[in-house]
Amino acid sequence: GKKVTSTKWVFKNKLGEDGQVVRNKARLVAQGYDQEEGIDFDESFAPVARMEAIRLLLAYAAHKGFKMFQMDVKCAFLNGFIDREVYVAQPPIFEHKDFPNHVFKLSKALYGLRQAPRAWYERLSAFLLENQFQRGTTDTTLFIKASNDDILLVQVYVNDTVFGLANESLCEEFGKLMTSEFEMSLMGELTFFLGLQIKQTPSGTFIHQGKYAKELIKKFGLENSKPMGTPMYPNTKLEKDDDGQDVDETRYRGMIGSLMYLTSSRPDIVQSVGVCSRFQSHPKESHLSAVKRIIRYIKGTCNYGLWYPKSDNFCAVGFCDADYAGDRVDRRSTSGMCCFLGSSLNMWSSKKQATVVLSMAEAEYISTTVCCSQLIWLKTQLEDYKLKINSVPLFCDNMSAINISKNPVLHSRTKHIEIKYHFIREHVQKGTIDIQFVKSEDQIADIFTKPLCEDRFCTLRKSLGMFDLSFIENL
Repeated sequence: GKKVTSTKWVFKNKLGEDGQVVRNKARLVAQGYDQEEGIDFDESFAPVARMEAIRLLLAYAAHKGFKMFQMDVKCAFLNGFIDREVYVAQPPIFEHKDFPNHVFKLSKALYGLRQAPRAWYERLSAFLLENQFQRGTTDTTLFIKASNDDILLVQVYVNDTVFGLANESLCEEFGKLMTSEFEMSLMGELTFFLGLQIKQTPSGTFIHQGKYAKELIKKFGLENSKPMGTPMYPNTKLEKDDDGQDVDETRYRGMIGSLMYLTSSRPDIVQSVGVCSRFQSHPKESHLSAVKRIIRYIKGTCNYGLWYPKSDNFCAVGFCDADYAGDRVDRRSTSGMCCFLGSSLNMWSSKKQATVVLSMAEAEYISTTVCCSQLIWLKTQLEDYKLKINSVPLFCDNMSAINISKNPVLHSRTKHIEIKYHFIREHVQKGTIDIQFVKSEDQIADIFTKPLCEDRFCTLRKSLGMFDLSFIENL
């Protein structure tokens, strides 16, 4: 009554940052589609770090002035132990002469098994916890080892591991510790991680996706197009456009997906990509030309990325903004927010609100709540880094929204607002969030709510800490 999973060989070239072949890989994999839920496995996913957690680690390393390193465990998933019976067919070409119909029972994980990433994470975390590491309270993929004034940080992303510490001898020690338990294939300075190109310099760290951006422009055939100064024309109002010319849905979705991937290091395109992504079913010519404009903007700013400078300031601060009823289709507003650590941008978002609002104040109030929840996460995350923050400033440019969050009296203008959005009041009263007024011209989150003219756009882009690679190299 046991289920047997078949196996196959997979041959693959591993490419480096420059696109050159680094290693040829051959793997025996279990075929995933053979597995059925409940028969072969229970929990099959591994905890993965949030992108913000990775950026936080990089910003902290830049602030402290220490280098980050990465390590790669050889065939990481094969290190995971399995605690239940799993059988696989004999590998093709390597069948046993005397017992061609027998099957193998696995004692360790195999690539392709649904629970392989989880089995590996459990093995690695158990090993780190045995060696005096502590797991992060909010982020279970962060491991911390504090000794005297030093703090060793290890971030795990399935089979990729990043670590750093100011004291280099302790770094070497950690490398030896890992090598004693696992077979390592690569250890070196962090340069390429989860598709992000990372350039570490004595004055800070630069994160960009230049290589991917160039590939994207080529993939969609816009190499010879004229670059644009902004990703979206000011006052662009995209509508359903029922009378417009239909375009290929698959290609349009491919463009949106590729641009979404680019937003891990490009907050400047988040708002425009978000607007275009609302029209993925039945896209029209007008929507496609808006997406092409974003790609043409990227063509002129290929090597732009986030600059995390080495500085003494590492205080958390948030900005939030909203535009009123900006969506032409259902008249909903857009919330925009960003959070900084010193002058390093850590989090950002541009999201259409879930409900139609009655006033500008209500739209702004909802966006303060969205930003507040992100700042609370950031605050608890920083406590794992042994950084205690009492109160985080949150800047909003609408006095009414600030008054609603500070005043516990529920008046007729606010009684219909959903309870979940009153979450910020509690934090303002406790003092964890200090909501403050900022002039509209100094509101950095403006770039996440609506398309802007080029001058304003470039000013805000600079305020986000976005620069060209050549500017960093000349520092």
